[in-house]
Amino acid sequence: MRIARQVFYTFFALALGLIVLSAPATAQHGQDVKPAAGGNPSGTNPTAMSVKEEQLLRELNKLQGRISIPDGKAALLEQPQGREYRGFREGVLPWIAGVAILGMLLALAAFYFTKGRIMLEPGEESGRKILRFNAVERFTHWLTATCFIVLAITGVNYIFGKRLLMPLIGPDAFAAWSQWAKYAHNFLAWPFMLGVLIMLVVWVKDNLPDRYDWDWLKSAGGFFSNTHPDSARFNAGQKLIFWSVVLGGMALSATGIVMLFPFSFADLNGMQWAQYIHAVIGVILIAIMIAHIYIGSIGMEGAYDAMGSGEVDLAWARRHHRAWVEEQQAKTASGPQATARPAPAE
Repeated sequence: MRIARQVFYTFFALALGLIVLSAPATAQHGQDVKPAAGGNPSGTNPTAMSVKEEQLLRELNKLQGRISIPDGKAALLEQPQGREYRGFREGVLPWIAGVAILGMLLALAAFYFTKGRIMLEPGEESGRKILRFNAVERFTHWLTATCFIVLAITGVNYIFGKRLLMPLIGPDAFAAWSQWAKYAHNFLAWPFMLGVLIMLVVWVKDNLPDRYDWDWLKSAGGFFSNTHPDSARFNAGQKLIFWSVVLGGMALSATGIVMLFPFSFADLNGMQWAQYIHAVIGVILIAIMIAHIYIGSIGMEGAYDAMGSGEVDLAWARRHHRAWVEEQQAKTASGPQATARPAPAE
């Protein structure tokens, strides 16, 4: 019994000593473990300090952070105007383009199949020619027109390409085509701008309003009747097309330069507005040019000669631009500028 008590006291003393010796280590360990349990070395409540959705969408719903690279714009992850632009790009713009372009094509097709071509009367051709446009004017026209056609095709690809073309040719071919289309759009924009400026200088004096324009507009140029209202070198319809090309081309040029040099002239919001303006004016101008191409080719007999050879039949010129013909004939005692030629056999 005595021996048992001695053994018990010995183990009790050893256990008490171990507890006393380990107390500082346990306290230190408890201090180390306690922050880990809370998940934050500072001892604060992480749930209370966590970022809420309301905080992320604060100040005009911007999602913005901090970055270490020089380009500070990259810190802005999303902003309201971006969502609005995405809605415009994917929803509104295709409808605007479809209505403008397809609507014009359908209207011209209806006019052609109901009214046909605008023709001279049988035997009305005189066989005599008058110079309508000189070489510089024709070069300016074809330079601007060719560039615009390429710009229009590549621009429409931006709107409808992935919807209509990619399913037909596949993603790889579409990617290659779109890359080259982008190059063509960027580089041919410069000669297009030059052509618009030359057109403004060369033709502005002939496209100012005159006393013939109102009568031409009232009769719709005679398209729906057999009348042919007098006009000077350019009638009211041609003047509307001219100013559409000049003013629309300038707007396309200005917004295009903004997009060609990103963030050099505008911030992110300005870049988006440049794309709004560029796209809308672009599709409207495409629709106008479709009508212009129709009238200048199959829509009116003899119209293509004006920009083809530069000379038109004197009878055609008198019918559509009588005031201009009289002015040209008054300038010279010899009348028409070119010699008489036999009329082609029917």
